[in-house]
Amino acid sequence: MATFPSNPIMSLTAEQPRHELGESYGPELRLADLLTPELAELELGYGTAAGDPRLRTAIADRHGVRPDDVIVTVGGMHGIFLLAYLLADQGGEVVTTAPLFPMTRNAFDAVGAAVKVVPLTFDDGYRLTAAAVRAQLTPATKLVSLATPQNPSGVAVPPETLQEIANAMAEVCPEAYLMVDETYRTASYGDDAVAETALRLGPRVVVVASLSKCHGAAGLRIGWVVSMDAGLIERLTTAKFSTVVSASPVTEALAVRVFEQEDAILGERRTWLEQNLQLTQDWVSANSDVVEWVRPSAGALCVIRLRPHVDLGRFRRTAAELGVRLADGDWFGDEPRVFRLGFGYLPPEDLKAALDALREAVRAAY
Repeated sequence: MATFPSNPIMSLTAEQPRHELGESYGPELRLADLLTPELAELELGYGTAAGDPRLRTAIADRHGVRPDDVIVTVGGMHGIFLLAYLLADQGGEVVTTAPLFPMTRNAFDAVGAAVKVVPLTFDDGYRLTAAAVRAQLTPATKLVSLATPQNPSGVAVPPETLQEIANAMAEVCPEAYLMVDETYRTASYGDDAVAETALRLGPRVVVVASLSKCHGAAGLRIGWVVSMDAGLIERLTTAKFSTVVSASPVTEALAVRVFEQEDAILGERRTWLEQNLQLTQDWVSANSDVVEWVRPSAGALCVIRLRPHVDLGRFRRTAAELGVRLADGDWFGDEPRVFRLGFGYLPPEDLKAALDALREAVRAAY
């Protein structure tokens, strides 16, 4: 019987602890930030299968494509699941990485894909190489699934590496698609440049993202898939209609408002993320005898690793007693001593308090 694999990451949707360091997004927008008098007149009927034309236009403009190249989904994971279902069900070969956001891996497992994994490690800084991906490609490959920046590490895949991977796919499996999850792409730090979308790599490249992470609007459940392959967009639209009919017209209208204010929203968050990243970096430096980290490229998340002499079991127990929640590395297929630390969710003063409690937990296990 087909089923969805369980993963403890679902615990992040449970009651919030005293010190939340497990979340992977920045500060949350409030409904009041988006409401206008015109929204009160919105008719509560079905939306369109592809998505509100105004919303698709806003997304298209940010990717340099046409609105017809965009389909709005119910969160980014909906788009990933539909791509897995359409491209890799019943034994279709998928090449992806580990560690990996567990719900993405779950989507591949749920549709019965044959998953081939490129391992990434803390010691190598989670650097992905084109050679490692190419070694997993065969003529039967249907989909290559990557994220940049990655979850949980926040490490980006360099554009030249993505180009080499696309070139290798054109040689080995020219009918396969390269799916790039760009969920954290626009969550840069301060004045850091925002990476270019991977869509430029060619017509067999598909990008997925959402408003959940960079924009702090996870509650809208708005994501998208962008592809210049008209046939794939048509299949995705039919698949979306067959699963959810449409996204909510209410949240689509609110998403349009998010894009109308995007420069201000992202600008404020980049300042917030830059400040909190520095707090986290300073904390790691001050506690380098018990922890180490890999500095992220973008996004509101990073990974830390406990030094070998820290008692892992005692650390977990003490952290729980102090109300500190991290995201366990083994949720993502990483080593047990690694944890995802979300530094973008809390205001700086609350982040300082959470890091103080985390230090207490690590020191107690030293």
